[in-house]
Amino acid sequence: MQLSHGDDRNFPLTRYESMLRSNNVIFFDSDEFENIIHHYLENGKIAKAKRAISLGLSQHPSSVNLKLLEVEVLVFEDQLDKADRMLAQLHALEPENEEIYIQKANIFSKQNQHLKAIELLSTALEYTDDTSDIYSLIGMEYLFMDDFENAKVNFMKCLEQDQEDYSALYNMIYCFDFLEQHQEAIDYLNIFINKNPYSEVAWHQIGKQYMDIHAYKEALTAFDFAVISDEYFIGAYLEKGKVLEKLARYQEAIENYRITLELDDPTSFALLRIGKCYEKLGNDELAIDHYSKTVHEDPLLDKGWIAITDFYVRKHDYQKALYHINKAINIDSENVAYWKSYAKINLRLGHTEEAERGYRKTLELGNYELETWLNRSDLLKTLGEHEAAIKNLFQAIEFYPENTEIEFRLAGLFLMQQVYEKGLFHLENALKLDHEFVIILEELFPNEFQSPLVQNAIIRHKK
Repeated sequence: MQLSHGDDRNFPLTRYESMLRSNNVIFFDSDEFENIIHHYLENGKIAKAKRAISLGLSQHPSSVNLKLLEVEVLVFEDQLDKADRMLAQLHALEPENEEIYIQKANIFSKQNQHLKAIELLSTALEYTDDTSDIYSLIGMEYLFMDDFENAKVNFMKCLEQDQEDYSALYNMIYCFDFLEQHQEAIDYLNIFINKNPYSEVAWHQIGKQYMDIHAYKEALTAFDFAVISDEYFIGAYLEKGKVLEKLARYQEAIENYRITLELDDPTSFALLRIGKCYEKLGNDELAIDHYSKTVHEDPLLDKGWIAITDFYVRKHDYQKALYHINKAINIDSENVAYWKSYAKINLRLGHTEEAERGYRKTLELGNYELETWLNRSDLLKTLGEHEAAIKNLFQAIEFYPENTEIEFRLAGLFLMQQVYEKGLFHLENALKLDHEFVIILEELFPNEFQSPLVQNAIIRHKK
């Protein structure tokens, strides 16, 4: 039984904490100590739990349950050898106590010996009337081994015993998702719903499965039933809004997102989606208003800043787009998406040096897309930094070996510098890879393209 300061059942906890403040020793029975310790453990108050265990064992030195709670804390603190020795002693006293096997399995699990943990948990099943928790623990051990099929089976067994164990339900669905068994998940959830027709969680999950297979009308029906089962279920309204967007029913989507704002504090996700819907409806004023509310609610949400920036890019208002992406960068200068957007906007504005800086920063942050390497190379060429452009392309080759677009650019750059041997080497490589991309040379290096040296190489290749 969990104790709470706002609960009439918390008298032992209140009395216990009063005892600590007064330094007077009061007697508690072992069950009361167990409940007090569970309260502290469930609330993450390990130090208080340890003190309660110590006091409890001083009053009840032979209590196996209190000693098992001590073992639980030792395992949590990675004092596995000490915990193991205590379990051996307790096993000698109560060989049919399932909690002993559970805690021993926990030790094996921490040592990454998951099969041994499963073996002990299977033994624990023989000594307990409450099997649901143990099946859930077995399922988790299989998850640790990435054995999603066996994990799924055990979470199902857990749900057979306790249909309200939503943690097991979510874990089971996770297994279905990983195995990409969406139809199988739907079939299982339909059976589950037949037994629990008002399970909002099950309706919510079946709706998400329908979303994954793009069955949007069925998903919408499922989310409707989730809302009917629990009219305050925010997650169902959010998912319903997503489906309505997919069905291009933007006004209805907005209405569902607005319900979530009424049920709880505004979320940046809902505000962002409302903005997207208004933009689809052509209401630019309300769209930008909600994008602004999004970044005000959560300044660290990059999707919000990107939405505002992209909005102005689509309107060809590049100055406002640049203003907002600069604000985003000032908040988070390590965000790759911001720097990519910064580079593209400056490129549109003809700000060559700033665009090059944006692509350079993107690469420094670990984004190695081919387009980034190529765009930076072209900008460096425009800036007259030919050596830097060549160095940039050789770095790109490490990630994209034998790439035609890189080879043609290297050929052009070396020919510009009159390093003809290297230029012809890369030109031959490029022509062998895909001669049709020779247009790159023609567009970026027109003078070199027209030279007899290059034209003769192209003619030789065609032969």
